[in-house]
Amino acid sequence: MNFLAHLFLSCQDENLLIGNFIADSIRNKDMPSYSADIQKGIYLHRRIDTYTDQHPQVKKGTRRLHPNHGKYAPVVVDIFYDYILSHNWQHYSEEPLTRFSKRMYWILEQRIADLPKKLQRRVPSMIAHDWLMSYGKEEGLRYVFSRMKERAKFPTNFDAAVDDLLKYYPLFEEEFNLFFPEVIREVNDFCECKLE
Repeated sequence: MNFLAHLFLSCQDENLLIGNFIADSIRNKDMPSYSADIQKGIYLHRRIDTYTDQHPQVKKGTRRLHPNHGKYAPVVVDIFYDYILSHNWQHYSEEPLTRFSKRMYWILEQRIADLPKKLQRRVPSMIAHDWLMSYGKEEGLRYVFSRMKERAKFPTNFDAAVDDLLKYYPLFEEEFNLFFPEVIREVNDFCECKLE
């Protein structure tokens, strides 16, 4: 899953949220420079990723995309899931998505010194372009995939990703709504929090 889902799955805890947000940018050798609470957020992110990659519902979507996206199929599914979460937000949160997004941006701005330099540079663009809300829009997804295509080390078919999502949307949405309550339970067990 991408930024929206990981931020949501942070138990309303700022330190967990920061760790969850920065986890993909942190090497194991850098871990000691972060507080125990932020480290817990990094471990939470990695646990979510491992759980997601092994989940049978997620694997269905990955297999569906494999002919078009090969090794990038899991990455494409991660992006799709933020789109689907935004379209199903009311099932998972009483807080409106617009308010949640603004609150996340405020926290990231307040805690920007806790982020790696690369993310410190990225957060202003994230806020200016309202990434968390744009994940729920087709044009936002197309932009994300175009940026990913520029950074990819190997040939990709990211141009076709949104079309694949729209073609198979009911299947992806059904799989997501079977999977997501289970990842919420996994997070609740790990953090002893009460995500609903």
